[in-house]
Amino acid sequence: MAARGRFIVFEGIDGSGKSTQITLLKERLEALGIPVYLTREPTDGPYGSMLHTIMTGRLDACPETIAAMYVADRMDHIKNSRNGLLKKVEDGITVISDRYYFSSYAYQGAHMSMDWTIMANSICAQALRPDLNLFLDLTPEVSFARISKNRTDFEIYEKLDNLKATREKYFEAFDKLKDEEKVAVIDADCTVSELSDRIWAQVAPLYE
Repeated sequence: MAARGRFIVFEGIDGSGKSTQITLLKERLEALGIPVYLTREPTDGPYGSMLHTIMTGRLDACPETIAAMYVADRMDHIKNSRNGLLKKVEDGITVISDRYYFSSYAYQGAHMSMDWTIMANSICAQALRPDLNLFLDLTPEVSFARISKNRTDFEIYEKLDNLKATREKYFEAFDKLKDEEKVAVIDADCTVSELSDRIWAQVAPLYE
């Protein structure tokens, strides 16, 4: 029977460099012979596809509906029979996800009760809790400058005021769940190489 894989989640406000760092971590782990599966939320599944439509403003929904749809997408992500995360971890594969339930706590929690969102996601936490949540921390001003550089359209959470509120909510969620979740806050205002090394310093102990 294969040893259990690890479940590593990258979190951060938009523009924090998650996508680049996820790829670099995958390459680093695979160089050590560790199998890796990359994923993200919202997913490309039926619930996630509808969320993408809402996030780009093509469909309207209240905050509670959005939060509930994220829970549905997340549970399908964890348990679906085709490529569910729980099965992959049980098969010895390290899963790296671009966002998980802390994104719900921060992004939806900025517009509705965070406690409600945490409670709604408790079934997801019970099913599959991350071995490590990596929060790539960036000031909202730097984040906004990065995402504005080559963009002409923005998702509903990408305005500067929303970025500020979201970052505050992330830290509120970290404090609320400090006894239950393993979170590493990493300063992401640095070079790509420096950030990669800072991330590895947090990840390497999972494999010792």
